[in-house]
Amino acid sequence: MRAVVFERNGGPEVLDYREVPDPSPRDGQVLVEVEGIGVNFRDVYEREGQDYGQKPPAIIGVEGAGRVAGTGERVAWINVPSSYAERVASDSKHLVPIPDGVSSDIAAAALLQGITAHYLAHDSYPIQKGDWVLVHAAAGGVGLLLTQIAKQLGAHVIGTTSSEGKAQLAREAGADEVLGYEDFATRAREMAGGEGVAAVYDGVGKTTFYEGLRAIRPLGRMILYGAASGQPDPLPVALLAKSGSLYVQRPTIQTYTRTPDMLRERAGKVFELIRQSKLNVRIGARYPLADARQAHIDLQARKTTGKILLEP
Repeated sequence: MRAVVFERNGGPEVLDYREVPDPSPRDGQVLVEVEGIGVNFRDVYEREGQDYGQKPPAIIGVEGAGRVAGTGERVAWINVPSSYAERVASDSKHLVPIPDGVSSDIAAAALLQGITAHYLAHDSYPIQKGDWVLVHAAAGGVGLLLTQIAKQLGAHVIGTTSSEGKAQLAREAGADEVLGYEDFATRAREMAGGEGVAAVYDGVGKTTFYEGLRAIRPLGRMILYGAASGQPDPLPVALLAKSGSLYVQRPTIQTYTRTPDMLRERAGKVFELIRQSKLNVRIGARYPLADARQAHIDLQARKTTGKILLEP
């Protein structure tokens, strides 16, 4: 089969599309014919060696959807190593069934980022009706889904984007206000009535984190769920007191799906929102698996919106 391998950590140039042996399922595992592969920033972190995923040499990636060999059952996953491949072997507990009414490509595009958006809005900071919240990178994969869920929960959403084209996508997802990144904290506080927002959802990291703290109301929350621009500088805890007795969380999807039951329950909620047309999943770009290197380049350059898919 063909797969994308990295022999060392580094930039996109370390990704190598080539022939590799088929996986051999162990006891309790099944073989899955891959139909779609999700591309995520965690893949960038894995490639770069930032304590995510496998160490090289390895096949990169963890998210996808496909059909179980021999039965044809459609399944999706968010934590199956070596997913940038034509076939994967996985423990059954890591697979979730794809319901009728949800296509395999949408399942591959929605599951990891949809589960992330769901726990951010329901658990990291449980949004209450009338809350003002700030969503960074609101036209990105998580941002578009999080904006939709936040609006369903009754929030006023302020999004940040880097271009007018992306701003329009955020508005279409339901954002009430969309800002550029320059001096966003001051403007967000004003929009939220002067006191600040209830929560900042930050997947950008280094370039937005400290200014984001200034946008939050007393007792509000900073939810740092990613670091697209790099990890923030170390946080002096005393700053949280000075800023209004704030809370900071660094959540991970592994925590919120740490048992098979938790994974299936959360995935089921995301798929049901999609089936009911309450969650629109935007596939912003599709690449052949052979072009995984270019997909990583475009993702890091923020040239894409919504979800990036690789197709074997």
